[in-house]
Amino acid sequence: MISKMKGVFIALVLIFLYGPILILTAYSFTSATNIGAIQGFSMHNYVTLFTTPELRDMIIGTVILALGASAIATVLGTLGAIGAFYSKKRTNILISTVNQIPVINADVVTGFSICILLVVVLGIDKDTFVPLVAGQVTLLAPFVYLSVIPKLKQMDPSIYEAALDLGATPRTALWKIVFPQIASGVFSGFSLAVTLSLDDYFIATYTKPATFDTISTYVVNATKGAQTEIKTALWALSAVIFLIVVLIVVTANIRPGRRKEAV
Repeated sequence: MISKMKGVFIALVLIFLYGPILILTAYSFTSATNIGAIQGFSMHNYVTLFTTPELRDMIIGTVILALGASAIATVLGTLGAIGAFYSKKRTNILISTVNQIPVINADVVTGFSICILLVVVLGIDKDTFVPLVAGQVTLLAPFVYLSVIPKLKQMDPSIYEAALDLGATPRTALWKIVFPQIASGVFSGFSLAVTLSLDDYFIATYTKPATFDTISTYVVNATKGAQTEIKTALWALSAVIFLIVVLIVVTANIRPGRRKEAV
């Protein structure tokens, strides 16, 4: 009885998680203009998605922003994690506590605060993209930190000290000894940062230039008054993003298994 209940519960969870996405994906391959009336098979939404300059520029801009901000956040988050790990206990606790604040804090508060600090107080023009990138990095770096710290804790701390005793410089020991041990955590942090950047709405809303839209801000605005052709093309965009995420997750889970088999 209990095993059957577990199966039903898991099935319900999977349906609620993936059912809407699969329905949206199915409709993206039709000529329907609304969810509910299934019409014939069509690739029109995908053609519109990749041929409309407005949509194409929005996607390219969002991807460039996500990759750039994630790269900066990965560097800062990784260095912060390494610095905290090799610091004294009180300093480590202080850094970890401070790092949790942006994670727990509401995105709308973070975005509004960064906008006030950079635009109002420091007078930085939003059209320079500096507030937007700064807001993204502020959002992403703490998650990179949380991805790297567990890998550092799994590593033997004496390896770094042994490398220094054998004549390696701190930079060489860090790059050739520590980094290979935490590389998987750094990659996971970068991947998570890219996903969070693509998904961010509130911080981007407060910090982005008026003429620039990310995928999230564009989708929200499109639901208010865009043409039907644009709205249905966004179904195709959702399907493409979901497929890319699935491929990344599958690839990330297959690689460790193959490494274990090789060993």
